[in-house]
Amino acid sequence: MSSTLPPFPTPQGPAEKKPVVLELGTGADEPCLRADAARNRARLLDAAARLVAEHGAAGVTMEAVAAAAQVGKGTVFRRFGDRTGLLSALLDHSEKKFQASFLSGPPPLGPGAPPVDRLRAFGCAALCRATADLELQLAAEPCPDRRFVVPARRVRHGHVVLLLRQAVPDADTELLAQTLMGYLEPALIHHLTRQCNMPMERLQAGWYDLVARLTRTGPAH
Repeated sequence: MSSTLPPFPTPQGPAEKKPVVLELGTGADEPCLRADAARNRARLLDAAARLVAEHGAAGVTMEAVAAAAQVGKGTVFRRFGDRTGLLSALLDHSEKKFQASFLSGPPPLGPGAPPVDRLRAFGCAALCRATADLELQLAAEPCPDRRFVVPARRVRHGHVVLLLRQAVPDADTELLAQTLMGYLEPALIHHLTRQCNMPMERLQAGWYDLVARLTRTGPAH
C-alpha cells in the first residue's frame, strides 16, 4: 500500500440541510415527552454523564444514576428500560452528529464525492468516533439478538450498502457491507488499539486497503 495516504477525514458538523437521523436507543417517543418528563430525562443523563467522567462507564449502574439524580431507581428503569438503554442514550447525541455528517455533511464524508471516496471517509470517521467513546460504546453493546437491529447500526449499514451499490453494482453488497461494518465494531477496535497497541494510523490504512480490495479500485494515492 502507498506510504503517502491522503489525510484521513474526521467527522464534520452537519450541513444546513436537516438530515434524517435515527437514535441509538428506542427513543421513538422523545418528541412527545412532556416538559417535566424531558427535564427528568435530562437530569438523569446529566447524572450518568457525571458518573462516566468520575468513574468510567463501569461506574454507571441504574442504582448509581438514581442516587446521583436523587430519584427512585424505578424512575431510571421506566425512562431507559435497562443499563444498555441508558448508556445508549448517553451516546445518542454524538451519534446524531455523526449521522448528520455522512448523510448531509460536506464531502468526502457527505454527498458530492465518488462512492469509494465516501466509503474511505466513512470508515476513518467511524474509527475516530469509536476511539473517542470506546469505553462507553463497549458498555452499551447490545446483546447478540439485538446487535444487528439497533437503529443506529441499521442506518450505518444502509449507508454502506448504498455506497457499495454505486461502487460495485455487480457484487452482493448486503454481505460486503457486513464485512466492512465488522471492521468498525467497538470490541475489535478495543482489541487492536488497547490489547495489540496498534496506532490509529494503521487501522485507518487497513480500512483504505480493505475498501480498495472490496471495490477493486486499488490503493488511494
